Amino acid sequence: MPDSALSLLRDVFGHAAFRGEQEAIVHHVADGGDALVLMPTGGGKSLCYQLPALLREGTAIVVSPLIALMQDQVDALRQLGVRATFLNSTQSAQEAADVEQALLAGDIDLLYVAPERLLTPRFLSLLDRARIALFAIDEAHCVSQWGHDFRPEYRQLTVLHERWPAVPRIALTATADAPTQREIAERLQLEDARHFVSSFDRPNIRYMVEAKDGGLRQLMDVIARHRGASGIVYCMSRRKVEATAESLREHGIDALPYHAGLDAETRAEHQRRFLREDGVVMVATIAFGMGIDKPDVRFVAHTDLPKSMEGYYQETGRAGRDGEPSEAWLGFGMGDAVLLQRMIESSDASDERKRVERRKLDALLGYCESTACRRQSLLAYFGEQYPQPCGNCDNCLSPTASIDGTEIARKALSCVYRTGQRFGAGHVIDVLRGSDNARVHQFGHHALSTYGIGRDLDARQWRSVFRQLLAAGLLESDLDGYGSLRLGASSGPVLRGETTLSLRMEPPRKAVRRERSNRTDASIPAALTDEAQRRFEALRAWRGDSARSQNIPAYVIFHDATLREIALHAPADINALAGINGVGAAKLERYGEALLEVLSSSN
Repeated sequence: MPDSALSLLRDVFGHAAFRGEQEAIVHHVADGGDALVLMPTGGGKSLCYQLPALLREGTAIVVSPLIALMQDQVDALRQLGVRATFLNSTQSAQEAADVEQALLAGDIDLLYVAPERLLTPRFLSLLDRARIALFAIDEAHCVSQWGHDFRPEYRQLTVLHERWPAVPRIALTATADAPTQREIAERLQLEDARHFVSSFDRPNIRYMVEAKDGGLRQLMDVIARHRGASGIVYCMSRRKVEATAESLREHGIDALPYHAGLDAETRAEHQRRFLREDGVVMVATIAFGMGIDKPDVRFVAHTDLPKSMEGYYQETGRAGRDGEPSEAWLGFGMGDAVLLQRMIESSDASDERKRVERRKLDALLGYCESTACRRQSLLAYFGEQYPQPCGNCDNCLSPTASIDGTEIARKALSCVYRTGQRFGAGHVIDVLRGSDNARVHQFGHHALSTYGIGRDLDARQWRSVFRQLLAAGLLESDLDGYGSLRLGASSGPVLRGETTLSLRMEPPRKAVRRERSNRTDASIPAALTDEAQRRFEALRAWRGDSARSQNIPAYVIFHDATLREIALHAPADINALAGINGVGAAKLERYGEALLEVLSSSN
């Protein structure tokens, strides 16, 4: 089977080698094993079930939450010569009947369905009569009640294991902290499945966080760094989406609004334009998100604070799916934090849910306020240690004003330890500041050696300190329970005075215009020669014309990275073109001669 897998990888998908754990996952699932796969956006998750689907007999049933995502993935697979299709509400009764007949005849390799359709008695009965290769559950984090994309139908997918226990299942997601990972395994009955957890790192994304200062001007600076490229701008409210999109259009940007208040036809048209045209900037609430499979989004900008680190990671992950340099920019204001806190407190959610949401918000605020490498802080939230500062975030490129906070941190960590590592930040701060309240006395914490040693800072400053310690991994918050703080694994050296620690200076710094004269434009990959650049532009123009004639997104034909490699190497014949990464047999047959003609005419 290894030879078969590699052969299909080369001949169908046009790749010479697997990436990361792809090979192990493919073999495990193809051999009939269940798998839970956590892999970052752009890491090649889809291949982990598409390739086993071709290696196993029968049809792979892919549970996908969004119609747009199904359409794009089916378009891409058909370009590769794979027999893929979908069943959803966009099809006529006859079209749906044709798909069902093809399924029963064994003429489909992959069939994409929404969970709502899969769970109907009629469809389950249809599957009873079909040969099923495997079940793939995409966007598996939708099963989590704490997730930002919760879909109750996902909870009922246990029927797959109960009804077809011998058919392998693979659940995939790009976003899941430890509690969500456990919930996915439990809710989908994948406790015995093999877990494959890849690094959450997206090295091609540059993370930038700035204090709000100038609003639209800051956003225009981001867009200017990626002139002519596609991007996504997230805003908290529908009103701000509309106002921002209008302001960008007034400045000559091809910007479109997207939010739940628009009618379905307008949303669909705006999404279609964003996916199929180059250079469109989508201004949206989080209603625009899951299932966006466009690989060449060069920037994602948050003009307001997201609701959680999971949401932030998921949304920024829509940049640079093709692996090319991209930017994730966040405009941070304390007003956002106040508004989100009010939303949490005023919601009808249970006290337990509110506690979880508060902890998630604190973690995000800590990330914003930290002077540490953004990548290290972001990955630490998902339980991953990044070995050294990344050199590709604002805090690495332009270190922020900070103070030696070692002694402040030791006071905070000591107080967490002496209060038993079972209280939240509010109570620990009361002890540090020597508060004379009933709860402090109830637990006898007024008698601790740490009582009152932090009177020199006010409560607001201490909250900032605790958020930064959380972001640095020196403290951990119990998201499963009541948000009590406990010492992190790396807190020992700080407590023992063996290492120093920088903290962001209080009050929060004013936004300062950063020098960009010596900064590489994150939207520009390794420079092509003038001649190669001409070839690249000619190839992109050909791709655009070809995509329009087929009514499919341009990236479904070839990614920019593939066109860039073709432009760089300028293959002179079909055999040389076949060696380019991303050019499989079906695409070589369909587009090979046209590509060689474009190269010849552009020289």
